[in-house]
Amino acid sequence: MNDTVSELFTRTVEAPLAARMRPRSLDEFVGQDHIVGPGRLLRRAIQIDRLGSLILAGPPGTGKTTLARVIAAGTRSQFLSLNAVLCGVKDIREAIAAARTFRDRNNRRTILFVDEVHRWNKSQQDALLPWVEDGLVILIGATTENPFFEVNKALLSRSRVFVLAPLSDDDLRIVAERAIEDPSRGYGAYRIVVEPDALDHLVRQASGDARTLLGALELSIETSPVGFPPPTDAVITVDLATAEESIQRRAVLYDKDGDLHFDVISAFIKSVRGSDPDAALFWLARMVHSGEDPRYILRRLLILAGEDVGLADPNAIVVANAAAAAFDRVGMPEGQFHLTQATLYLALAPKSNSALGYFDALAHVGAQAVEVPNHLRDANRDGELGHGSGYLYPHAYRDHWVAQHYLPPGLDDAVFYQPGDLGWEGERAPVLQLHRAEQLAATREHHVEAWATAPRHDRTVREDVPDRALAAFRDRVLARAQLRSHHRVVIGGDGAQLFYGAVVREAHAGSVEIWVGRDARGFVDHFFATLPRLHAPRIVHAESLDAPEDSPVTEDRFERAVLRFHRACDWDVVLPWLERRVASGGLALVVEPAPDRGTRPSGVLDLPPELAAKLIDAEQALCARTPPLSSTARCRVQTSVESYAYDRTLLPRRMIAWFGADQPLGARLEDADRTRLNAAIERSGPRRVTWQRSQFVHLIRIEP
Repeated sequence: MNDTVSELFTRTVEAPLAARMRPRSLDEFVGQDHIVGPGRLLRRAIQIDRLGSLILAGPPGTGKTTLARVIAAGTRSQFLSLNAVLCGVKDIREAIAAARTFRDRNNRRTILFVDEVHRWNKSQQDALLPWVEDGLVILIGATTENPFFEVNKALLSRSRVFVLAPLSDDDLRIVAERAIEDPSRGYGAYRIVVEPDALDHLVRQASGDARTLLGALELSIETSPVGFPPPTDAVITVDLATAEESIQRRAVLYDKDGDLHFDVISAFIKSVRGSDPDAALFWLARMVHSGEDPRYILRRLLILAGEDVGLADPNAIVVANAAAAAFDRVGMPEGQFHLTQATLYLALAPKSNSALGYFDALAHVGAQAVEVPNHLRDANRDGELGHGSGYLYPHAYRDHWVAQHYLPPGLDDAVFYQPGDLGWEGERAPVLQLHRAEQLAATREHHVEAWATAPRHDRTVREDVPDRALAAFRDRVLARAQLRSHHRVVIGGDGAQLFYGAVVREAHAGSVEIWVGRDARGFVDHFFATLPRLHAPRIVHAESLDAPEDSPVTEDRFERAVLRFHRACDWDVVLPWLERRVASGGLALVVEPAPDRGTRPSGVLDLPPELAAKLIDAEQALCARTPPLSSTARCRVQTSVESYAYDRTLLPRRMIAWFGADQPLGARLEDADRTRLNAAIERSGPRRVTWQRSQFVHLIRIEP
């Protein structure tokens, strides 16, 4: 059942060289300085014989069993050894009985060494647990597997885990040289010459395994043509050819059900993801050589094609799937070509993990309950309830696209998909950028009312988005600024989001700075989420042009400024700001509402003449609050009017909101007039109109 300490180091000359050369003390132990080097915890515990239970984990030939025997040689405790491959619960009980007897007679503990401890099942490991717990035995377990997967958690929690690493080439050379020079246990009594290139080959092929190295060295020496033991005057020479024969090919360490299975497939996937075809082929060859199921490898490649290549190359998943289908038809060994082709294609393909945006969307689905917006609901089933009303059919528009919002209320600014900038996906990212810009700008545009104190965000109702009309308006206005790719441009104002995308595209070789208030930060983050950092604008958080909140103002003067406001412009603030921020000879484009030039409430309501006249007078008074802008000493001004029109459904409650006593328009009416207006609106019900919005466009040149 067990070895005694004296038996551990009493070996005959017939024992293999690896067994004869086992270190007998820590001073002879080679390698593993990270756990038994001078001053290390385990070394100190061994030297003072104060060892606790421990698990030694590491590849074969790294010194696990040897370290246990060194401990056995230096301890005053009883040392018992079991091999989990050959022993069961009966042997454990016998070892425990022996440990109890030894304690009762000598008042000392027993060290129980269990080699290949991972071979024991849960019940066998549980049988040790009480005796490790009460200190009757000190467990030293050795395993080539990951102990955190293969060893009972309760047993593991009562032990310290030490991981042994493969020996370095220098360590292996020391092991080989000791075996050649040792006169009693090795070949020091004979004339042995191992040529340097032969030793290098043995060390390299041993791959950190001392047992493999010593076995090959033993074979190359003891099968010498001169015989072994050699004649007294004979020399045994180990040349490169002999070394190659003695260690033709080391068995690749691999366990399809163990830790290395996961480590090697991880190295393979990371190499493909990292676009390193050489490393990918190496790890692929190691898996195939070691007997890994090729279908498992192909399944992992299919996952990688979707997760890591994605839309940067949509053909990647086609190639991976075709390789899997071809392998099923061809099998091995020719199927290795299909494995290789899929691996190389995916390694060389551009990469994108934008598909992970799905999981961001999934998190939002679980975080809140949302309703389907009315215009997206099924009109075929519940059309009489108004479902589907306001939906714009994309195929009825140019390029089969129209600016329309598809996310539910509360997620208007959400960004889940972040396109990469490579391959197929990178080519389409600018189109997505434009679409997102038009969607978001249009969504905010049709909520802005000149007749109320602030933009209204009534998310229970949808208006028809002005789509291409708004884009055409933007392009006409922006053309006046004469933007060039190298210009330094500043954008500001609560309505400037309409121009963000176009300005950033136009000034792509210059620089763009956006001044944005707190309420629009989410919009700006959304808008520029897909831009590479190099092309993204600088964002200045400011609640007004005079007061940057948390970002320093650049010292450079701008060559162009684009400002747009939803309310009448405060020229006492804007003009001095432009004079400070825009360089001499630069241009500023300032856009503000011109409500008297567009559609007014009085133009869409059927009212008695007397009431209509009062409403017109109130509108005129409100519009007159916008004074005309004239040139100053440094600002030469040209003013024009630009408009856009779109079809709009006016709901009664939206129109009634114009005439509240706290609203600019309603405040200019008597209470009785507001009551009559509301009654007339309720009687008329929803109205479908063509609504025109007009804007003053001021082109300002900054003079020296």
